Parts: sequence; C-alpha cells; structure tokens
Amino acid sequence: MYDTETILFAFALTLFAGLSTGIGSILALVTKKTNTRFLAVALGFSGGVMIYVSFAEILPKARDSLVSGLGMRMGSWAAAGSFFAGILVIAIIDQLVPSGENPHESRMVEEILPGGDGPHAHHGKLMRMGVMSALAIAIHNFPEGIATFAAALQDPSLGIAIAVAVAIHNIPEGLAVSVPIYFSTGSRRKAFTLSFLSGLAEPLGALLGYLLLFRILNDTTFGVLFGMVAGIMVFISLDELLPAAREYGEAHRAVYSMVAGMVVMAIS
Repeated sequence: MYDTETILFAFALTLFAGLSTGIGSILALVTKKTNTRFLAVALGFSGGVMIYVSFAEILPKARDSLVSGLGMRMGSWAAAGSFFAGILVIAIIDQLVPSGENPHESRMVEEILPGGDGPHAHHGKLMRMGVMSALAIAIHNFPEGIATFAAALQDPSLGIAIAVAVAIHNIPEGLAVSVPIYFSTGSRRKAFTLSFLSGLAEPLGALLGYLLLFRILNDTTFGVLFGMVAGIMVFISLDELLPAAREYGEAHRAVYSMVAGMVVMAIS
C-alpha cells in the first residue's frame, strides 16, 4: 500500500521525535536551573498542535475511513469508541508508572539535584530514579511512536507536525532521566547516553505497529488506529503538556502558546 520511500520517511520522523530526549539531556547537563519560560511556551505550543490536529485532522480521517468500511451509523460509533479507547490505553499506561519516577510528572533541574552534595550523592536513590524514568519513557513512547508513524504514512505534512510536537514534549523527559543518572554516577556521558537511548522506544513502537498492523491495513483498521491516535494525543496534551506548561510558567503564557500552536497548524 505504501512505497519504501514513504515508509522510511515515516520511520525517520519517528526516530527524530524519540531521540529528542537527548536535547533535554543536554539542557539539563549544561545548566543547574530550568529555563521555565522556554519550557512553558514550548510545551503549551506542542499541546496546541496535538489538540488541533487530533480534532481537525486525525479524528475526521478516522471517521471517514470507518464510515467507508462500516457504514454511517456503525462507522460513527466506531470512530467515537476508538477515540476513547486510545485515551483508555494511554491512561492505563500512565497509571502503571509510579508518580515518583514518571517523567510526565513535571520536575525542574533544581528539584532533582541532590541538595548541593555533588556527584555520587544519594547514589542509590538517584540511580533508581534515572533508570525508572528511562523505563517509563520507553513504555510511554511506544504508543506515541505508533501515532507518529501512522500519521506520517497517511499524510507526511501531518506527520511532520506531530513529530515536532512529540519531540518538544520529549525534552523534559530527557531532563528527568539525565539529571539523576549524572548525580549518581558523576558521568555526563552515561547520563546523556541513557537519556538519548530511552527515546529509541519511539521508533521501536513504530516498527512494532508496522509489523503487527500495517500488513492488514484497510479502511476499518486504519480508522480504528487513527481514532486511537487522536485519543492518545488529546490525553497527552490535557494530562501532561498543558498542566506542565502552567506549572513551569505563567498560566496565561501557557494558554497563549497553546493557541499559537493551533493557529500555526490551521494556517499550515
């Protein structure tokens, strides 16, 4: 159904989105104070992009595909059910990760630092936090990888927008991994490497989705997948991006940047 060039492009976008955790790692390792204004604007913008494309692009495409395969009545119900099923899947994943190690719980660099004792302080606790954060990122990034890959296959321009939004939201996740790893080992290389590699779950999720789903892709399976993608994106935006943006910065700045993300997507 899709040519090799399109598939490779979709994988490349997913790889870019996942490995952006390395950007957060770099920011964390070169500063001891979080740039809250940057994070607030970036996360708000990312949330706006995800919400807009979910309701204006992804969910309508899911409904059209399901109506084509199942008829108007059943297709409409299937689209709505797929949307809420996506929300349920990502919500369950989120609940399985302890809040202390969950990278989706916003934390600043200075909140993770071990009280000025320098590298190796609180070694065991910090090492566990870093490793658990890396595992949590891997778990969360699997459905995000499938979402980015599916969108890029169907519409490359839509895939680019989602990949950029996911990449922005992965930056704080890189911070959550690299800071505790560095202060437990004293090694910037180890901190950056683990943070960077944790993002590989994104393209791995895309690969798994391709192997399991895209071989049997038709109007119905595509519609269900896209409906779930829309639900996942909306949940991520409302549960983590926008609350984190408000926590990192002024509430109005977060909302304005969210609206700016929607405007950019509408114009594009």
